[in-house]
Amino acid sequence: MTTKITDTTVLNNGVEMPWFGLGVWQAADGEEVVRAVTGAIQAGYRSIDTAAVYKNEAGVGQGIRESGVPREELFITTKVWNADQGYETTLAAFEASLKLLGLEYVDLYLIHWPVKGKYKETWKALEELYRNGRVRAIGVSNFHVSHLEDLLTDAEVVPAVNQVEYHPRLAQPELKQFCEEHNIQLEAWSPLMQGKLLDEPTLTAIAGKYNKSTAQVILRWDLQNEVVTIPKSVQQERIEANAQIFDFELSDEDMAAIDALNKNERTGPDPDNFDF
Repeated sequence: MTTKITDTTVLNNGVEMPWFGLGVWQAADGEEVVRAVTGAIQAGYRSIDTAAVYKNEAGVGQGIRESGVPREELFITTKVWNADQGYETTLAAFEASLKLLGLEYVDLYLIHWPVKGKYKETWKALEELYRNGRVRAIGVSNFHVSHLEDLLTDAEVVPAVNQVEYHPRLAQPELKQFCEEHNIQLEAWSPLMQGKLLDEPTLTAIAGKYNKSTAQVILRWDLQNEVVTIPKSVQQERIEANAQIFDFELSDEDMAAIDALNKNERTGPDPDNFDF
């Protein structure tokens, strides 16, 4: 039972990762993302998730420095973009990300999407970075079971994390089970379905019962399903409200009612069919 914002899950290599963090997708580089990162850290967040393609790693790094919290207390994730996949290009992309962030290491480095014919070479580069201590853990994002099975046939290191679109309308039970069986931590991006679930009647009814917002109920559902969650916001009020999920627990009955909302409905691209 997660009872505070700093609670962590232990990844398959022993590294501790916070259950809860800030996503910065679509946060503009410069003042907007700096303010979001410093505000989140001041509100107790210890995990920040960015990516090369977000074009805001420099601002994330600045926010980390301005927060006044020691680097070793934070958990920073970034991702290699599709155009940079491949062995040498991934190593170069990592160095570029590190330089923009102004950090000596990242806690988690992910392959952003399973680019056909590329992700295995990319994974070899991640394994190299991991062996050399440049990253504390490596993982993937947007990988289906088929991609994971393929990767695991040659991988020397099992991915520590798989970050995927995950919310009550897209609960991905088979993927979740596969990840649990292989000790891969599932992590949710777009946990609030980009705001599309905030007026969902079942969720609003449950929220009323606990005197919480719909968003808080969804994020609590993530945690009780043992899924790491990284809601994105650049508004301080929302950043703080999203974190107010550690003082209540959803009943089994309410968890089941939320589980029943699954329709395999995506807001983002299908990892089997994307062209970027």
